[in-house]
Amino acid sequence: MITWELIIAVATYNFVMYVTPGPNNAILTASGIKFGFIRTLPNLFGIPTGHGLQLMLVCLGLGSLFIAFPILLEILRYVGATYLLYLSYKMFGSLNVNIKEDKSRPLTFFEAIIFQFVNPKAWIICSTAVSIFYPNDASIFLGTFFMVFMSTIVNLPSISIWAFGGSIIGKYLKNVKLKKFVEFLLALMLILTSIYIIFN
Repeated sequence: MITWELIIAVATYNFVMYVTPGPNNAILTASGIKFGFIRTLPNLFGIPTGHGLQLMLVCLGLGSLFIAFPILLEILRYVGATYLLYLSYKMFGSLNVNIKEDKSRPLTFFEAIIFQFVNPKAWIICSTAVSIFYPNDASIFLGTFFMVFMSTIVNLPSISIWAFGGSIIGKYLKNVKLKKFVEFLLALMLILTSIYIIFN
């Protein structure tokens, strides 16, 4: 049964999971600094869209696959970490390019969706949410809609903080050398995140 207590519990869980540091938020911060908030919007909207699709699949039974075959999560960990290393490599490469010649771009809407399927944190969030909060006495349609709806309305504002914060930082980084130094730190943060994903 969907009660106010359940709604508050799911919203609280989602907020804590989405607002805390992770691969998505690291990418959004870097994108906000480098490209600004408006150009980061496709990435920003792609994340809850992809995550909503993930959550729907888990609600419909995909989560049982991870229980039956835990090796799948291991594979996702390495694929996700490799992709983060690739993004950090691209970011490091852009540091040596003149700003006028820089042809780098933020993630597109569809790239952000696809990334969710190799993001191990996203799968863990989905699996945990469904196992703890899914309203078992509701129909599968209503239960799945409830979980995806709650995820989406909490996800978007939670991760927007990181993209918007990055764009504010980017506006104050008028010094090119300082801006490149911050981008260097963010690229390094992506590397550290990938290492954490692999070894945690």
